[in-house]
Amino acid sequence: MELEFALFNLRNGLELLLSLGLLLVKAFAFADAAVRPAAVFVAADKQTKTFWLIVLGLFLVAHVLFPRPIGILNLVGTVAALVYLADARPTMRALRGGSR
Repeated sequence: MELEFALFNLRNGLELLLSLGLLLVKAFAFADAAVRPAAVFVAADKQTKTFWLIVLGLFLVAHVLFPRPIGILNLVGTVAALVYLADARPTMRALRGGSR
């Protein structure tokens, strides 16, 4: 019985760490999109700034309301944030000479 309780606590702790990590990724992606000028999105031939702010903002709010990291909303939101960070952000940084 005590072993089951310890495993349950371990699982809850890992799930909490994963949830916080994914929340930080989404918050960073949203903040990065918020501080970039709208013209850079167009110049990089990526979606508009408004599009990214809406998508990243909605999934950030969804994560706060439904913090379970393996839920469908959080998985889709994590993919959206990672796409922004891996595709749009590097292209925009290159256009701005590496700043921001």
